[in-house]
Amino acid sequence: MNQILIIDDDPAIQILLKRTLHNQGYEVSVASNGEDGLVQARKIRPGLVLCDWNMPRMNGLQVCRQVKATPELSTTIFVLLTSRNALEDRVEGLDAGADDFLTKPVEMAELKARVRAGLRLHEANRDLQHQKQLLEAELAEAAEYVSSILPDRLTEPPVTIDSRFIPSRQLGGDGFDYYWLDSEHLALYLLDASGHGLRAALPTLQVLNLLRSRALPKINYYQPSDVLRGLNETFQMTQKNDKYFTIWYAVYNRVKRQLVYSSAGHPPALLLSGRSDSFIHVKSLKTPSLPAGMFPDTDYVDECCEIVEPSTLYIFSDGIYEINQSDGTIWGLDSFIKLLKDCRSNNTRELDQILEAIKAVNPKDYFDDDLSLLEINFD
Repeated sequence: MNQILIIDDDPAIQILLKRTLHNQGYEVSVASNGEDGLVQARKIRPGLVLCDWNMPRMNGLQVCRQVKATPELSTTIFVLLTSRNALEDRVEGLDAGADDFLTKPVEMAELKARVRAGLRLHEANRDLQHQKQLLEAELAEAAEYVSSILPDRLTEPPVTIDSRFIPSRQLGGDGFDYYWLDSEHLALYLLDASGHGLRAALPTLQVLNLLRSRALPKINYYQPSDVLRGLNETFQMTQKNDKYFTIWYAVYNRVKRQLVYSSAGHPPALLLSGRSDSFIHVKSLKTPSLPAGMFPDTDYVDECCEIVEPSTLYIFSDGIYEINQSDGTIWGLDSFIKLLKDCRSNNTRELDQILEAIKAVNPKDYFDDDLSLLEINFD
């Protein structure tokens, strides 16, 4: 049974409230001041707290703020006992986190009704919290599965690839892959499905499986624009499927040192060349197009880029730079490009170092969107 905690410095009020609620079948505890009340609240985790507003040392508002700031008491309903009736007093109490008020002298019928209502709300909040925990556990399992099917590092020249995937709490639609089509041609891509949760992750997993198995019919997998055309036709939005996705896809010919690429509404890939003791050149690689799935007759085009010297290509999702900073502004793509240039200039190209710098920009201990980053080094 849910416990009720009474915090009041008046012994007569304590006895009256405790006896009334005990006769209603509730388990009731009593504290005579705010400090003892907080200790008991954290110990017994009551479903509802009845707390006097005017008490010495620690008043009811201070107790309320402490209770509401305690994670394990997040579903506890807090009711202030007060003789104050002014609107500004009620506003002050609500701002402190109070869920309800009881006016002194307390009417017993009203007390019983508000306690019943408060405990119903406590139960509802606890059920919602439990469902939230179950959902977060399922999303964590899904994120682990997505991580498990992503490719391992490529460590053998002439092309080496490292990658990082950091799922958001809600799990987004990020996914990527890279593999040799034959001994000369390397396919690599990154996509980001709209939305969050399993409904965003499932289309991404389907794309990964289709491309990995080359199951799209009548598609030239050596021609990026043709791959995007096939994906666009296969994953058209309907009333049952409202998801679309952005994707950047390329094929690298290691003999000719040519990179052919095409994109569908995705952020540009960034090709960095130049050594740390010279000018760092950044080339933005992107073709104009709409995301895959929006319209059936979308045209996709190819562009070709020569890899003329040792260079590094970065492919990423927008979660890596669309970060809300503490001042309310977005960190932005230009800032991310500057970070990559600075890292190359300082010979700090490892992805973990880049990600640590990005985490330092993020005021939260988690990312609002999936974060994916590929680093491709051409020797």
